[in-house]
Amino acid sequence: MLNRNAEALFWIGRYMERAENHARLIDVHYHIQQEEDFQAEGHKWSRLIDALGVRNEYQQQFDSYCEQDVLSFITLDLGNSNSIFSCVHQARNNLRTLRQHLPSELWDIVNSFNLWLGEQSLADIMAGPHQFYQHVKARAAMFLGAEQSVMLRANEWRFIESGRFLERAENTTRILQAVTVSCKSKDINAIYTQLQAVLKSVSGYQAFRRYYADAMSPESILEFLIVNAYFPRSIRFSFHKLEEHLAKLELDTSEKGSGHERVIRQAGKIKAELDYMEKEEMSGDLVEDVLQSLMISCQKLGKTMEGAFFRREGVSA
Repeated sequence: MLNRNAEALFWIGRYMERAENHARLIDVHYHIQQEEDFQAEGHKWSRLIDALGVRNEYQQQFDSYCEQDVLSFITLDLGNSNSIFSCVHQARNNLRTLRQHLPSELWDIVNSFNLWLGEQSLADIMAGPHQFYQHVKARAAMFLGAEQSVMLRANEWRFIESGRFLERAENTTRILQAVTVSCKSKDINAIYTQLQAVLKSVSGYQAFRRYYADAMSPESILEFLIVNAYFPRSIRFSFHKLEEHLAKLELDTSEKGSGHERVIRQAGKIKAELDYMEKEEMSGDLVEDVLQSLMISCQKLGKTMEGAFFRREGVSA
């Protein structure tokens, strides 16, 4: 089960989660672009590139930031390994190698998704951006629904879920980093507007209001997205689920070892830090250090998992 197959499953989870996250962020970006703070065209679209963590890759191809270049690059460009199309395409390649071991519904959904994206053009996006990215989210949700409803709760499922929740934690962390950095010199209203957009990008606005109906502030939004224990897209929730799946992997005696134990300890340590994080750490300048530490922890855990479980050859990652 381990090594090549495990890595392929892990990256299927990551790629499908990443494609959905990108679509969510782009869709919400359109809802807030008319705000006064976003009137500068270049700044508006460079912020989206930063939130997705692909500035260096973008600048290798483009000298400026405009709507059409940015949307093409992060949606349909197969040369960009983090575009929506690339993520779905790579998930499809990994699924193809495992078709005999996974429910046929998963292949059908991802293969159809990949074919549909291959037929799309920038003109299709520009004709109705909201409808386009809603369609991307709907297809990603179809995959998640099938995975949850038809897969055996065995190692195959747990590796997909581990990839999904590590990707989700890293994505939420990266978006919050981009917002806190860009808001350093802005007034409280601008910060609040951008954090509200983040809430909407993760479909968390109604859930947030349930916990903080009388305390709408940047600090409360950050607290909700970092340490809320019940919201499925918070960083804390993601690490709780990630540790749970890693701990429940059923490994043969020959497969168990210090690597697996190290992975569980590392994930458990991050989870514990989030469980006992103080409210003061998520406000002011301290939150930047917290988010940077979480990003480093996500990346280290990914490398530890690679060393414990995966072999590099032959897998699209």
